[in-house]
Amino acid sequence: MNALAAVLFDMDGTLVDTEVLWWEATARTAERLGHRLGPADAPEVVGRAVPDTAAHLVRVAGRGEAGEVAAELTEGFFRRVAAGAPVRPGVQRLLTALEAEGIPFALVSASPRVVVDQVVGGALAHVPFAFTVSADDTVRTKPHPDPYRAAAARLGRAPARCVAVEDSPDGAASAEAAGCPVLVVPSLLEVPASAARTFARSLEDVTPEVLRGCVTGVGTGAGTGAQADRTSSSRMPSA
Repeated sequence: MNALAAVLFDMDGTLVDTEVLWWEATARTAERLGHRLGPADAPEVVGRAVPDTAAHLVRVAGRGEAGEVAAELTEGFFRRVAAGAPVRPGVQRLLTALEAEGIPFALVSASPRVVVDQVVGGALAHVPFAFTVSADDTVRTKPHPDPYRAAAARLGRAPARCVAVEDSPDGAASAEAAGCPVLVVPSLLEVPASAARTFARSLEDVTPEVLRGCVTGVGTGAGTGAQADRTSSSRMPSA
């Protein structure tokens, strides 16, 4: 049966507008190391796990210890998230619709467990996720397929029937490598198109029917056209 079995949501930049907070935390740490964060750093920051970004900062700054930098990044990001993580437009309406139709959904994030728990206990409190997956829960996190494979297995569903909702290149690559169809909602970076990816301008344009179309490969009108948008946009913050 080729039908939507579950939805796997990314967190940062997808459900909550925390990518800007992550960028701010990274920029602060980069500045301390003597490096000014800019657009060229974005592929190593946006949607990346903390250890990956820490290693990048140590490399470009030519100083620092990766473990210490990672701890500083996590602490800085956590403080900003704890101060308030705005929910992105359309989130509550979509989650309510999925719940009404009995479609299970889980959260699959590349953020550390401490950050995931802060968001789920704060901005996303009372959202009935089946479970949450953090960067600490698999041996490898995004862009590797491990998190999405683990989530599909935990649900007992084939990845091909679990739509992943993502905003970043690494997140989309992770989900696609796991065998999930991907719905991309723009955030900070442009996400390349592929046969497994459907694009929407905002979660305000997404319904359960749109998500079912991602599984069947039928255009269902995310956005304004007869078929889902195939482009993404960028809204890079200043350093």
